[in-house]
Amino acid sequence: MARRDHYHVDVIELSKDVLYEARFKKCNPDYVTGKRCVYVGMTRLDPDTRFDRHKAGIQANRYVKAFGLRLLPALYEVYNPMPYDGARDMEVELAIALREAGYGAWQA
Repeated sequence: MARRDHYHVDVIELSKDVLYEARFKKCNPDYVTGKRCVYVGMTRLDPDTRFDRHKAGIQANRYVKAFGLRLLPALYEVYNPMPYDGARDMEVELAIALREAGYGAWQA
């Protein structure tokens, strides 16, 4: 029996207020003013469900809980779903690519 691909990467837009957080700012030295700030994560859940859980404080990333605004499906839908190893790698690669494009990115 073949394994189902059931992992997802997700990208969540963060409020620009996250730029006042020293750790976030330090991880994004090449942030381009005016670009979005985002969180990049991976989950076995549907991205909508995972976003709701972040905002409710359930296994939440502190930046998403405090600053999360909305999902940005245009930045991740093309990749989903995928196997665990693919999602794990894509989370890192996507965060790097967004940083290189000038985004402020936090990767879980």
